[in-house]
Amino acid sequence: MLFGGRKSDDDTVVEMLASVIRRDISFGVLSPDQKLKIDGLRKSYGGSNHSMRETLRMLTSEGLVEATNQRGYRVTSATEDDLRDILLLRLEVETLGLKRSFERANVAWESGVVAALHAVTRADSAVQEQPDDVTALEWDEACRALTIALVAASGSPRLMDMVAQFYGQSRRFRLALLREGRIDFSARKARQELLREAVIARDQGKALTVLEDEINKDLGV
Repeated sequence: MLFGGRKSDDDTVVEMLASVIRRDISFGVLSPDQKLKIDGLRKSYGGSNHSMRETLRMLTSEGLVEATNQRGYRVTSATEDDLRDILLLRLEVETLGLKRSFERANVAWESGVVAALHAVTRADSAVQEQPDDVTALEWDEACRALTIALVAASGSPRLMDMVAQFYGQSRRFRLALLREGRIDFSARKARQELLREAVIARDQGKALTVLEDEINKDLGV
């Protein structure tokens, strides 16, 4: 039998380093295809050689960093082909998760989605009023939470992990749209209301149509 244990100090350091580097990849501070050297990263972010290697392995598993043939690392590319591939996978896993959630829908799931939609509406308003890095990250987290809430009743932890992973890989693209002022917040608000209505009415077809439209617009398609 396997037993879980408490997180070690090393685990905590790795999680902290991963959070900061993940943020810098998302905002383009660490640019696509940029080589990531352990010594350079330690000077910028701290940590030991061991903790930084573990951090890079974690980010590699998330698809934000790639291991090179020379046993080095680089930031994952962010090309048009990458965008299309991420869009394809988000559409596949999120619509599947939503279908399964509708099949198992209950009041708790409905309440979770409605609450997450309310949080996104608040975050949309905040990021428009004060479009800085802090509110952008809070906005992105609210959007991520809604994405997870929609598939929360799917009954598949692995599917939920995939949803979170591909959403994380799309983060750079959506934050770029935000910085460039290319997000139509009025249209987003209308889609959010349609999604809320569909969830409450248990209208799966309508919800799937809105979700697919939202994912496409979320990535600028």
